[in-house]
Amino acid sequence: MPTLAGMTRAQLIMARFDLAEYWLCRHLNRGAGRPAVRFMMRIASRLGDGLAWYVLVAALPLVYGRAAVRPAIGMAVTGIIGLLIYRWLKHKLVRERPFIRHPGITLAMPPLDRYSFPSGHTLHAVAFTWQAVANFPELAWVLVPLASLIAASRVVLGLHYPSDVLAGGAIGAALALPALYIF
Repeated sequence: MPTLAGMTRAQLIMARFDLAEYWLCRHLNRGAGRPAVRFMMRIASRLGDGLAWYVLVAALPLVYGRAAVRPAIGMAVTGIIGLLIYRWLKHKLVRERPFIRHPGITLAMPPLDRYSFPSGHTLHAVAFTWQAVANFPELAWVLVPLASLIAASRVVLGLHYPSDVLAGGAIGAALALPALYIF
């Protein structure tokens, strides 16, 4: 971690958030100490790596036919834009993950990359779920709980702060809304 003198304004703000969120982050991370919770959260997190969304985008046209082609294209485009945005933000803001910054946070699953802000898993879970449910409401009973578990898993597993997850969700929603009108 850079010294205070070497930190950008954004990094200083993130450091303040880190300290402010530590208690909640630590409290939620305790769930990873329970084998059943850790197992369920690891599965949710792995599904959020992309597998669930790739399957969803591919399956929609197979299940719903032509009515799902435009929504599937919109989801794919949103996924790519979301990837570019969250990677840019992570490298711009360089917020260390909670398990790196705080010894009291237990890492329960290896991260995909170094920095935590925002949560790309949550960004994509919200963007894809919002678009899929807006077009096919009958999928809500599966996708809303899955997206919620993916978001929760990121904090419980020690990979993200709650604000990382909230920011990822907000960005995902902000990407989903215009995609619904365009596609």
